[in-house]
Amino acid sequence: MLKFGGVEVLRPAAIARCATAQDVTEALALARREALPLAVRSGGHCFAGRSSTTGVLIDVGGLDHVALGDGVVTVGAGARLAAIYDALAPHDRTIAGGCGATVGIAGLALGGGLGVLGRRHGLTCDQVIGAEVVLADGTVVDADGDLLWALRGAGGGQFGIVTRLALKTVPAPPTTCFHVTHPLAEAPALIDWWQRVAPDAPEETAASLVVRPDGVHLFGVGDIDGATTPAMPYREAKRWLNENGPPEQDATDERSKSEFFRDLIPGETIATLTRHFAHGSGARELDFSPWGGAYNRTPPDATAFPHRDARFLLKLTGPPDWVERAYAITHPHGTGGAYVNFPDPYLDDPLTAYHGVNLERLREVKVTYDPGNVFRFPQSL
Repeated sequence: MLKFGGVEVLRPAAIARCATAQDVTEALALARREALPLAVRSGGHCFAGRSSTTGVLIDVGGLDHVALGDGVVTVGAGARLAAIYDALAPHDRTIAGGCGATVGIAGLALGGGLGVLGRRHGLTCDQVIGAEVVLADGTVVDADGDLLWALRGAGGGQFGIVTRLALKTVPAPPTTCFHVTHPLAEAPALIDWWQRVAPDAPEETAASLVVRPDGVHLFGVGDIDGATTPAMPYREAKRWLNENGPPEQDATDERSKSEFFRDLIPGETIATLTRHFAHGSGARELDFSPWGGAYNRTPPDATAFPHRDARFLLKLTGPPDWVERAYAITHPHGTGGAYVNFPDPYLDDPLTAYHGVNLERLREVKVTYDPGNVFRFPQSL
């Protein structure tokens, strides 16, 4: 372990910077030969730090090629979202993904993948139609059947190391954007209004609601009267969203929890939650993301991602005690489901929360493709 500014940082025994599937095979063999733990890094954005290890870190950032043909984009597992959007923009195509320019495609897509086109086209994992994978024994395969099904939404690094993905592209539409800030005192009314309106809005509208100490931020794409930008090319809209979203908060000791909701949060619960928010201190956040539309049109067992009947997702971020209390306030009204791309080390039953009705089938896939549990980490299958 190293420490920077009092924070412990994992120091790998070895870092394998891979540019081919064969490089990944050799790095995996090293980890197995030396009986070292391993982690796989695409973009390095894992909330729980699982793209780091004290063993062998297999960095697939060098597999960053992007190629478009017949409406399908083939990408290396280390390709970053900005590079993918840039490559597709001249062809008026894109993928439904997030706004984080440096996020790696593999981590995003394997765990689901939310974005402003999601209500129109679904999750990023819904667009995945193929994958090259290095299995635990070093074999390189093109995933199909149960393995491809599992890779579409169960979370990365559980069945093998993905080195390449093929995704269906979608049209890149002209897009209007908005970011409106309201006083914090309006949070109770705005949360109640948002949960009733945003999940049922036209599918081209994706309006997130973010409550922070500096106010309540309504942020996204679509038509919000008097607040939207002029229509712009989709690639420019992604840049606008990345540059004009709620500003980064300074936080050194924070925790995140997430939960899906299929029913409205009662008014008295919203009042309790916003009082708790107002009485907190430091950087903290309530982040509401709308579901509905194409997110809900896919059956829960069609891919490994099960949370297909929700109205919205709530992510709580802040000091640990504050987050745990906020979760206790809202949890009785949630589905019990959590987003695997927001990994939470403190869930009582994480596998059920992440995988729901698909858990048993995923366990069978795990036994088939990784019987020795080579790809193990906290909360893995």
